[in-house]
Amino acid sequence: MTASKQPDLVTDYLDAILVGNRGRAVQVVEEALKGGMAVRDIHLGVIQEAQYEIGRRWQENLLTVAQEHLATAVSQLVLSHLYRHLPRSPRNGKRILLACVEGEQHEMGARIMADLLEAEGFEVRLLGSNVPTDHLVSMAAEMRPDLVALSASMSFHLEALRRAVSRLRLVLGPRVPILAGGRAVLWTPGIEEQLGVPPAPKDANGVVEAVCTLLRVDLRRTGRGAVPPSGLEGR
Repeated sequence: MTASKQPDLVTDYLDAILVGNRGRAVQVVEEALKGGMAVRDIHLGVIQEAQYEIGRRWQENLLTVAQEHLATAVSQLVLSHLYRHLPRSPRNGKRILLACVEGEQHEMGARIMADLLEAEGFEVRLLGSNVPTDHLVSMAAEMRPDLVALSASMSFHLEALRRAVSRLRLVLGPRVPILAGGRAVLWTPGIEEQLGVPPAPKDANGVVEAVCTLLRVDLRRTGRGAVPPSGLEGR
């Protein structure tokens, strides 16, 4: 599928999720797959781009909370549908714990990153949105991951992010890397230094690259195509 067709795909997909048409949304991505578009590019170039537009309209009061939830619920379904098409590299033996901090309801970006990291061969446990810090820490203590990635999209959840990082450090020690991402992190200069974490990756490629670099794993980029900006954020 040519790059010139991608804007049409985003428009068609956006039209479907805005009215809650699950069947049409699935049909759009199925047609993209049949046209040769990589699953990774559908994740980032279609679904996430459409969700960014949903988020923009919600922030500008062009959509109600109910309409935003309707569209996002359809995208969650489509991601589940695409999961079986996800190309996967052989397992590399590294485990990642991925979660949205306490209070953070926007998990779309984290879900997409979980899929991309699994495609790279990582074992990923995604805890989803609004994970209470106590439960996050308990899971980390039980799982003993090689890396923890946390997402905070809204600035008023930065304090929850600080608490989570501090508590995880006590349980996991200083040698387990912690990544913090999401728009709240990207829009807060110096927050990574305050938290004692690596610089926040600016896009999806950066997240995957950062994880591979920190864990000393060769980057494979399974199913890679042209990838637009992304990150651990999203609606």
